[in-house]
Amino acid sequence: MKSNQEISRNNSRGAAVQSTIPHSDPESTMSWRSTYRSSKFRNVFGKAAGREECYEGVPITRNVHDNHFCAANPKFLAIITESSGGGSFLVIPVYKTGRIDPHHPKVCGHQGSVLDIKWSPFRDNILASCSEDCTVRIWEIPDGGIRRNMTEALMVLTGHSRRVGLIEWHPTCSGILYSAGYDGKIILWNLEEGKAVRMIDSHSDVVLCMSFNTDGSLLATSCKDKKLRIMDARTGRLLQEADCKRHRVGRVVFLGNMKRVLTTGVSQWNTRQVALWDQEDLSVPIIEEEIDGLSGLLFPFYDADTHMLYLAGKGDGNIRYYEVSLEKPYLQYLMEFSSPAPQKGLGVMPKRGLDVGECEVFRFYKLVTLKGLVEPISMIVPRRAETFQEDIYPMTAGAEPALTAEEWLSGINRGPVLISLKETYKRPNPAGPKAAKRERRAMAMKGLDLIENVSPKTDNEFLKMFYRQQDEIKRLQKELSDKDERIKQLELELHNLKNVTY
Repeated sequence: MKSNQEISRNNSRGAAVQSTIPHSDPESTMSWRSTYRSSKFRNVFGKAAGREECYEGVPITRNVHDNHFCAANPKFLAIITESSGGGSFLVIPVYKTGRIDPHHPKVCGHQGSVLDIKWSPFRDNILASCSEDCTVRIWEIPDGGIRRNMTEALMVLTGHSRRVGLIEWHPTCSGILYSAGYDGKIILWNLEEGKAVRMIDSHSDVVLCMSFNTDGSLLATSCKDKKLRIMDARTGRLLQEADCKRHRVGRVVFLGNMKRVLTTGVSQWNTRQVALWDQEDLSVPIIEEEIDGLSGLLFPFYDADTHMLYLAGKGDGNIRYYEVSLEKPYLQYLMEFSSPAPQKGLGVMPKRGLDVGECEVFRFYKLVTLKGLVEPISMIVPRRAETFQEDIYPMTAGAEPALTAEEWLSGINRGPVLISLKETYKRPNPAGPKAAKRERRAMAMKGLDLIENVSPKTDNEFLKMFYRQQDEIKRLQKELSDKDERIKQLELELHNLKNVTY
């Protein structure tokens, strides 16, 4: 058993969180040791991508709004950018890494700064954005990416009286979107009909965060009024409420099917904290644990497949990760990924977009404002993956919705449609992981280039393309003819020189 001095030293280094469980409890100490030794994720490590796999020259927004400013899916990466005279964001095919052209086309239909972007969990080409212009917009991105600035949205949703800071897609139902504005209201939108279904006005101040449980029947929120709420996602009826004065809640996340919610915030002494709650009783947290004394917001990310929790600090380069359980000590510290470059925000790749062959269990896209850099960070289980690792890749949520909007609004709840990642597994390349990634990127780029050259849909566009190609052919033919003439002229001069010599 560790002495009090050793425990204090570990806590001061940030090697483990300060648990409210007494250190003198031998049972808790034994539980900690057995949990740690039996965990298959205890050696998970963070790996930053090489320069050739990063996105450089990205004009990342300097907005101080507390959000991720980035969203990813297996097809695209979207990043909110710095702009004047309106709001804009970049959409880049995920495999087109390297330096981004300064004139790369943008999505720029908003009249104010864009504050949040989220990809649809079921349609990789559909993206939602919200802005200071009080609107929510739905965009459809072409398969090969955008070729010119996009200003026309698929749908414009108006209903908030002040700027809209948050949007969230329903996790199992197609066509349901939630938006939270600075007017203190949450609006439930039915995109299949293009209208607002319900306005939830249970909050007296700005909503800071929204999170759904696994089947999307419950919605947890944190608010600037220092209250944590759990409500019926369909009706907005308040089910549980906690007045968090000791632990000022910043962010909240449901922990899968554990019937627990986790919050990050600030203690009375301005230290960063994490708290665990029973979703059916918010009268007092199960545990409150201090993380460190830094001032930036802590973003929580939970992986229900591995029961791993990631805590990423805004304004610093740290990502701590833990294993969550229903028994003491509840949060088991695993390791920390550290970087000297502070993160402005973080995007997360869905499970179906991970590299299963490399035993990658989570992937972040880190925004570094000063460098204009988007850096992928992979969380990897150190194994030789000669076969598919079923124990670290259980069945996971796929891209098929479990319900339609009409079914869900009628009162039906259903969990996500699960898929196996075994189909995405490929044996490791004998030349090494870098060679394998280069090969996959080259194949993806080739596929995207073919998609970009798909024939246009309308006759008018076809004629324009036809004439452009004809002009290009004529130009190349003229260049070829000029070069032939030049070659003949040089041959004649060479012949004359030979005659003079002899």
